[in-house]
Order: sequence, then structure tokens, then C-alpha cells
Amino acid sequence: MHAPDPRRPLVVTLAAVLVALSGGLNTVLGLLLLLSRYDVPADEVLTVSLVGVGILLFGLLTLAIASGIARASGLSRLLLTIYLAVQLALHTVTIFVSDVWDWSSIVQIILGVSVLVVVWSPPGSRYFGTHLPPRDPYEG
Repeated sequence: MHAPDPRRPLVVTLAAVLVALSGGLNTVLGLLLLLSRYDVPADEVLTVSLVGVGILLFGLLTLAIASGIARASGLSRLLLTIYLAVQLALHTVTIFVSDVWDWSSIVQIILGVSVLVVVWSPPGSRYFGTHLPPRDPYEG
């Protein structure tokens, strides 16, 4: 007999919802960017298409990561951390390179850091630590 699974903390549920929303929005944005290739000059079609496909695929990957976060997957938490670290670096570069302050990048940095704090803080870490796969009693 095993103990019942602990309930998922509200902060982890909130993080999974935020990651899923981000993934859904990136998927839609990538699709719209991919479809916009018909409105760009001929020499930019390939670039716009590749960027659109990249954003779309990372959006779908983010949706998969959100599902893993909701199920306490340690791999999903690691992938989310790597993905958000790259995204935070890119948003920071965008802020410093652009002529005006990009408020959307600042908001995305704040949300990204908040999600990282949630999944690595003690309540989130305990949730990810308690959902380890069961050990095989016949293993040595």
C-alpha cells in the first residue's frame, strides 16, 4: 500500500497555466508570422518562414513542457529552466539594443523569473521531488 499522492501546490498549477498560455500564444504568433511571408519582399520570404516555423515549434514545445510541469516531470522543469534562461537573455538584449524601452520584454522577463522562482522554490521543489517514479522492489 502506498501513500496518496500529495496535491499539486497552487503556485505550480499557476506556473503550468502561465507556461501553457505562453506556448499557445507563441504557437499562434508563429503561425501568423509564417502566413505573413506572402506579404514580404521575395528576398525575405525564407527568413520570415524560418523564423515563423521556429517560433511555432518552440510554442508547441512549450505546451508540452507545461503538461510535464503539471505532472511533476523533472525533465520538463529542467527544459523550462533552459528555455526561460535563453528567452530571458534574448529579452535583455532586445531591451538594451532597441532605441526605446520595450515594455513587453520587461513584462516577459518578470513573468519568466516568476515562473522560475515558483518551480525551484521550496513548495515547487517538494512537489517535483515527491513525484519520483516508484522503485522496482526486485532491483538490486
